[in-house]
Amino acid sequence: MTLRQRLALHYGGVVVVALLLLGGLTYHEFATERRLRSALGPEKEAEAIWGEAVEVFVYAMIPVILVGGWWLTRRSLQPLIDLAKTVEGTGIDNLREPLFRSGNGDEVDRLTAAFNGMRTRVDQSFQQVREFTLHASHELKTPLTVMHSQIDSAIRQGGPFTPETRDCGECMHSLLEEVERLAKIVDALTLLTKADAGQVSLERQPVKLTDLIRESFEDAQILSEPSQIEVTLTECVDVTVTGDRHRLRQLLLNLVDNAIKYNHPAGKITMALRQTNGTAEIVITNTGAGIAVDLQPRVFDRFVRGDEARAKASDGCGLGLTIAQWIAQAHGGTIQIASNPTGLTTVTVRLPLAE
Repeated sequence: MTLRQRLALHYGGVVVVALLLLGGLTYHEFATERRLRSALGPEKEAEAIWGEAVEVFVYAMIPVILVGGWWLTRRSLQPLIDLAKTVEGTGIDNLREPLFRSGNGDEVDRLTAAFNGMRTRVDQSFQQVREFTLHASHELKTPLTVMHSQIDSAIRQGGPFTPETRDCGECMHSLLEEVERLAKIVDALTLLTKADAGQVSLERQPVKLTDLIRESFEDAQILSEPSQIEVTLTECVDVTVTGDRHRLRQLLLNLVDNAIKYNHPAGKITMALRQTNGTAEIVITNTGAGIAVDLQPRVFDRFVRGDEARAKASDGCGLGLTIAQWIAQAHGGTIQIASNPTGLTTVTVRLPLAE
C-alpha cells in the first residue's frame, strides 16, 4: 500500500466515523427529543431545531475531523519521521549498517532502499580512498627512505664544502629537508588512514598527565630557543588519565610544535594543566598571528593551512591538528581552538580522568 493510499484510507475512516457520530447525534436530537420541542411552541421549536443542528455539527464533525485527522496523519507519516532521524545520524562509522525497511513497498520503503544503496556506494568510495592512501603511502616509503639515505650519504662524503661547491651543498641540504618533510606527510597519512579503518590499537593504561606536561614543557623550551619565544608553565596539577602514553605525548608535541611554528619571534607560549569538572584540562596559548574567522571551523580538516602558515613556508603539512583531534577523541576527550583578532590562540584539550 502506497503512502497516498494509506492517507486516503485513514481520512476515509475519519469521515466514516464522523458521519456515524453525526447520524447518531442527529437521531438523538431530532427524533428522541422531538416530544420535548413540540411543547415549546412553533417559533421556539424552530429556533431549538437550528440550535441543535449547530450543536450536532460542533460536537460531532469538527472534533472528529481535527483530532482524528491529526492523529491518523501523524501515524501515517511516522515511518517517514523515523527515517529522517535515522538518516540524520548517518556517519562514517555506521555506513555499513542498513536502514530498517518495512517491506510493504510504499514510498517510504522505496526511499529507504534508495538510502541503503547510497550508503553502500559511499562506504565503497571511502574504502577505495583508504586503500589507495594506504597503498600509496606504503609504496612511497621505500623510495623516500632510499633518497634520504643517498642524499645524507652524499653530504657526509662530500665533507666541508668549498666556496665553489657551496651552492651544491645548500641544494643537497634543501633536498634532504624536503625528503624528510615528505616522509612525515606519508607517515601522518598512513596513521590517519589506519585510524579511520579502525586498524590502530591504543593501550589503556594509567598515564600521569603531569609528567607528560612537564616533558612537553621542557621540549618546548628547547624548540623555542632559536625564535627566542618565552614558554611558561602556569599551572600543573597532579592528574592521571587512562590511555596510550605514546599517543598522548604525540598529541602534546603536535600542539607545542604548532604553538612555536606559528608564533611571532620573541613571542610567548603559556601551558597549563588543570582539573575541571572531572576532566583533565590542558590549555596551550600562543601569541601568533591568529586564525582567520572563516578558517576556524575547518582547522581540524586535513591539509588545511592558513595564509599566514603558507606565507612562512613552514615545514607543516596541515595534518598535525587532525592527528591531535583523533588522539583526543580516541581517548574519549575533546579538543577546541579559539583565536581572536589580537593574535592570541588558545588550544584546550579535555580528557576524562582515570577511574
